Amino acid sequence: MKPELERYSRQVLFSELGEAGQTNLMQGRVLLCGCGALGTVLAETLVRAGVGQIKIVDRDFVEISNLQRQVLFDESDVAAKLPKAIAAAEKLKKINSTVNIEPIVADIDHTNILSLAKDVDLILDGTDNFEVRYLINDVSLELGIPWIYCGCIGSTGQTMTILPGKTACLRCLIDTAPEPGSTETCDTAGILGPTVNVIASLEAVDAIKLLAGKEDLIKPVLTVVDIWEGSYRQMSVADLREKSGCKACHQGERVWLKGEQGSRTTRLCGRNAVQVAPADKGKIVFEDLAEKLKHSGEVDFNPYLLRLNLKNPDYEISLFRDGRAIIKGTDDPAVAKTVYARYIGS
Repeated sequence: MKPELERYSRQVLFSELGEAGQTNLMQGRVLLCGCGALGTVLAETLVRAGVGQIKIVDRDFVEISNLQRQVLFDESDVAAKLPKAIAAAEKLKKINSTVNIEPIVADIDHTNILSLAKDVDLILDGTDNFEVRYLINDVSLELGIPWIYCGCIGSTGQTMTILPGKTACLRCLIDTAPEPGSTETCDTAGILGPTVNVIASLEAVDAIKLLAGKEDLIKPVLTVVDIWEGSYRQMSVADLREKSGCKACHQGERVWLKGEQGSRTTRLCGRNAVQVAPADKGKIVFEDLAEKLKHSGEVDFNPYLLRLNLKNPDYEISLFRDGRAIIKGTDDPAVAKTVYARYIGS
């Protein structure tokens, strides 16, 4: 066995991978979008496996509530208020110094995703919102780079690997983003740590297959697990690309990459507040959303406005029927978008 493969000897012994697969893996370049619960599991798994290069992009910083499920962080990161990308990179470099780890503290949007993705072989979804996922989907189709969709909430998770031009894309599966407030988030419905580990591990397996040159082993399926119920399902999406009439796949539509879709942020002068306005305006049902948010802070609403007061961290969200919100307590658009995604949704 080559000396550079010794640290991966147990992995190389797995006949489906072997020395050739490991060598390919060590040359692989990955863009990891998001380094929270899913992202930390993915990053650690791939760095230990010996991926050649990994860019870790995240806009957030480490908080105490992250430690229950975000495996690379500890209390010292919380005390230091470190950005997640930086904290993760510091830990990962100690795990495997041979991997080129590039931490990037940034908000992924239509202005930077092309430059982030242009020199990688695979894009991994470690995010918690559909806005970034649709951006990833657009750039994947535009550049011909595979990506793996993944999401989890409570005890359930799902993942699907997307090979541009060959398999169904995210828009074949879900054509438009869910309306703000219509879906649960980790901050409204909670999340079990083992859910993250299971679904991220499934994503990581397909990542290793692709990077090792085993694309033929990728199944055209949406995998859904519920670890509380102990259920595991795979639903075929083999015919979905042809049957869906997807404009992204068949007509080259790139509305997210062009900035025609996605939320807009505006700093409100002198108010320590940021307005977040989703591109797709839908009418929010305050009664339903208030029920979801009742454990997150103090909630009150009238026919025109819902207000959520958070105590830790100290933010106030004023949400209008059309999905527009004013996030008080920060003048940083990236922070405001994070707060919006956590409590209102994508």
